[in-house]
Amino acid sequence: MEYNIKANSISKNGASIAIGEKNISFGITSESEVVFPNPAELFLGSFAACILKNIERFSNVMKFTYAGADIMVKATRTNAPPKMTDIVYELTIYSDDSRLNVNLLKKNIEKFGTIYNTIKLSCKISSTIRVIESSANTINE
Repeated sequence: MEYNIKANSISKNGASIAIGEKNISFGITSESEVVFPNPAELFLGSFAACILKNIERFSNVMKFTYAGADIMVKATRTNAPPKMTDIVYELTIYSDDSRLNVNLLKKNIEKFGTIYNTIKLSCKISSTIRVIESSANTINE
């Protein structure tokens, strides 16, 4: 399997990534990073997207239903060398389904997540996962 994207930048301004039919703008200067995500935030966004995609994927495989999920991702960065050293995520799944096995879902995310597995080779990842009854709460959009 291969992935392809195209990106471009404008000097002293901003940049964008073309993925499929969408363009995602990002900041490359201190001014543009106020409005648009910086590359580190896009990196963490890819990590979050990987986890959310796998929840959807494994809801079918594990035969559970859920109304939605929220994820918060925090990272620690060192300056010398510049790299992410620790990533912590807090995942909330909104579900009333007793078939949702959180431990098995976490194992599947860790075993089959492409971005997850790539990142864990160079960075410590820790998590908190909780399930909230979807009928009793509002899902953040």
